[in-house]
Amino acid sequence: MTALAGTPTSVPEGDRSRRASLAVLCAGTLMTILDGNIVTVAMPAIQNDLGFSGPGLAWVVNAYLIAFGGLLLLAGRLGDLVGRKRMFTAGLAVFTVASVLCGVATGQGMLVAARALQGVGGAMTSAVVLGMLVTLFPEPREQARAIAVFSAVGAAGGARGTFLGGALTQLVGWHWIFLINLPIGAVALWAAVRVLAPEQGSGLGRGADYPGAALVTGALMLTVYVIVGAGDRDGTATALLALLAAALFTGFVLRQARAARPLLRLGLFGSRLLSGANAVQILMIATMYGFQFIGALYLQRVLGYGELATGTAFLPAPVVIGLLMLGLSARTVGRFGPYRVLLAGLALIAVGMALLGRAPAEGSYAVDFLPAMLLMSVGFAAAMPALTGLAMSGVRTEDGGLASGLFNTTQVVGGSLGLAVLTTLAASRTNDALTTGTELLPATAEGYRLAFRTAAVIATAALLLAAAVLRDHENRRDTEG
Repeated sequence: MTALAGTPTSVPEGDRSRRASLAVLCAGTLMTILDGNIVTVAMPAIQNDLGFSGPGLAWVVNAYLIAFGGLLLLAGRLGDLVGRKRMFTAGLAVFTVASVLCGVATGQGMLVAARALQGVGGAMTSAVVLGMLVTLFPEPREQARAIAVFSAVGAAGGARGTFLGGALTQLVGWHWIFLINLPIGAVALWAAVRVLAPEQGSGLGRGADYPGAALVTGALMLTVYVIVGAGDRDGTATALLALLAAALFTGFVLRQARAARPLLRLGLFGSRLLSGANAVQILMIATMYGFQFIGALYLQRVLGYGELATGTAFLPAPVVIGLLMLGLSARTVGRFGPYRVLLAGLALIAVGMALLGRAPAEGSYAVDFLPAMLLMSVGFAAAMPALTGLAMSGVRTEDGGLASGLFNTTQVVGGSLGLAVLTTLAASRTNDALTTGTELLPATAEGYRLAFRTAAVIATAALLLAAAVLRDHENRRDTEG
């Protein structure tokens, strides 16, 4: 990947300055990724304190994810116009302020609204990072190492958030999983202002597709709302809302086809690799995010773990992911090719989820949870870099920034939709079991088993889709080799 065409390439002089810039970018991104996951373990405490219903509780996560995912493309475009450093630092400021609002929230509405504002700040920060990285490290080998570090920090950061969320919730209360961002955000913002090189954007006069951003954000939010609340509405209302979401998506596509400066150039989807890789990613991230959320609930509500114990139980995941991504992923992909590595990783994820699908009400962490989590961690560490490489290999240089924004967006779409589907299924199965006289603990475990089995089916679908759609890349690689 090379620096984006048509954007400034002001690079700080000296390796020390570039390493400091990389550290700042990773720190800012890590804060947003941690906060996307740190809330998971605190969910029962938040539900008890603020009185959320089961499906309603998912909106504490979805409000963040949908605002984040819906605004990534627009934030990336605005970063090109006003300068990426300005967008990055403004995003840190918004994220930090929103974190404080989350920490002082006393009601459901305030917390969900503040989480949405956090998503806005996270999108502003994350949308421009990859473009800044490729500008800082234009030489291919250095760039590959920088992106490997960035990917490892991001991938392992999600699981670290689970541990920190458990520790903070149990020791000082769930409010502090958000308030801790105030000192961290302030330091990150100060460092970003001092370290990152100034960058002149192309100017707001070139415009951005604000109507398109409104359409796609509204469509994503309504889609998740339809899925999350399906169990609380009759079929007619659900169908009407689904049609409205489809109409918004259609309006977005028509807008992009006609806009002078579209938010998302539709010709980009002409690349089978890019389209296929993004579709596979939606399914893979739906599986992994569902595992983090449902897995934490299983440990707490079925096995009886406290918040700190739950966070500690997830610690092996970031260790495995980080070590494999930094030490083996690049060499493994280079030797066997991204296609084969991706399929192997997806197969491990599917097997791990299938193992969790048999987790009993009186289960054991060492027998029923840890082996499955390790399998999925190894699988994700293999699959994610391979999938990223496949997606970007099908993109022209001048479309690199847009493709990166799209790849980030489908991550969020996959996470939010997977969470919505799996939590709704788990709650529905648990309620059905309770109405037939099953006791609470076995009924809860039955709901989570259904969610895990469904996630295993989704992971298997990702594997089959990747095998069918991305095979052309491997055929070309073998021919060229």
